[in-house]
Amino acid sequence: MKTKRIGVDLGGTNLRAGIVDETGTIICEESISTEAEKGPDHVIRNMIALIKKVKENHEVTSIGIGSPGPLDPYKGLVLSPPNLPGWVSVPLTEKLKQAFDIPVYLDNDANAAALAEASFGSGNKFSSVFFITVSTGIGGGYVLDNKIVQGAQGYAGEIGNMILQPGGPSWSNLNAGSFEALASGTAIGREGKERLGIQGGAEEVFEMAAGGNPVAQIIIDETVTYLAMGIANIAHIVNPSIFVLGGGVMQAKGQILNPLRTKVKDFLYPGLQETINLQPAKLGTKAGLIGASLLGSDPSKTVDNL
Repeated sequence: MKTKRIGVDLGGTNLRAGIVDETGTIICEESISTEAEKGPDHVIRNMIALIKKVKENHEVTSIGIGSPGPLDPYKGLVLSPPNLPGWVSVPLTEKLKQAFDIPVYLDNDANAAALAEASFGSGNKFSSVFFITVSTGIGGGYVLDNKIVQGAQGYAGEIGNMILQPGGPSWSNLNAGSFEALASGTAIGREGKERLGIQGGAEEVFEMAAGGNPVAQIIIDETVTYLAMGIANIAHIVNPSIFVLGGGVMQAKGQILNPLRTKVKDFLYPGLQETINLQPAKLGTKAGLIGASLLGSDPSKTVDNL
């Protein structure tokens, strides 16, 4: 009989829960609006109801939750995510343990997606996998020997705050000139608004670049350069076997991935230039749910020190 676990993908817009078996197959899944503006108690009540709905006809061994950070995976606390107003040191795992009386695990949503891609996606043949999601923001997760590297306080992989351009643009609580401020979908949209006068965000910039607009092409080229710089920095620090790239911006991989594979070599030691391996994610929007279900399973024992 296959082991079944519940994965929960807690997002600022949507809340999903599903039953996932040991092969990474989602057996059933339900989704509702998060309604984050109504506060943590409301969201947690809905989460419990959603879990009960998918669990109704299944025996499960654990519940795993992928949540926006910052959070404390060791204490099961959601600390203060920008897209979850009112969530200040919320003991999420404890509340779900009280409701279901089975083990509950919590981790950053990027770490959960990284674990899924390392287990069942593009990284499943490699011992060290660094996952990067390039979307509204930029997040990362490092999986070594099928274990999430979390760091002493759970902040490992928070690559979006890495400084690439001192004194550069910033927003929210990020460093000025951070990776996220320069290479995310939000950054592309900002540059499109400032240089092209558009309101449609990153997608419109990509469309204009594909249509030959020279300014839009420059914006995309600059984004590729910043992505290459960030990836090169990570490569020199942890030297993973593979980088797996996901998120909304990577949907335009024809305009991003091949130029990125070339550009990243400009920032690497010669010994890394021919071995750097950049691949698109395979699991898409399912990665967070699948990865969350794996939290706490034997292969996902976490590493807080290297």
